[in-house]
Amino acid sequence: MTDPQWLDDVEMRAWLGFVRTRDLIAAAVGRDSSRESNLTYVEHSVLAYIADAPDRRLTFAELAAKLEWSQSRLSHQITRMEKRGLVAREPIPDDARRTAARLTPRGADVLATAAPAHVQSVRRHLVDLLDRQQLAALADIYDTLLTHHRNAPAPE
Repeated sequence: MTDPQWLDDVEMRAWLGFVRTRDLIAAAVGRDSSRESNLTYVEHSVLAYIADAPDRRLTFAELAAKLEWSQSRLSHQITRMEKRGLVAREPIPDDARRTAARLTPRGADVLATAAPAHVQSVRRHLVDLLDRQQLAALADIYDTLLTHHRNAPAPE
């Protein structure tokens, strides 16, 4: 086995900066969201994806892909959100093996109520801390990383 190519100081700063800030920012936005609207960060993400879909409905496969989750994890999350009346499961008429998640009127109301506080939190914990050039650079970096990872072949 060959020795690994250890990370240099800049590489380590970049890696640890990504890991630490991703967790800190998500936790901060999640706390704000939960306090303002009784909606977790994860619930907000699920509702936002469904709300943006045609007919406010996504198949589990589509939603799992957008969230980058397993369908099993998604199914458990949808069950919890169904109990709160935020989403409903719907069968796919032409394929009994598939299910969709639909935003309920209550889910739409909760999301609409949560949206202003959510965007304010995102601004407070990320956007407003960077100047426009830094923000554009960060967006470009994430575009590059997302493109790479979404186009990478599946591990065998």
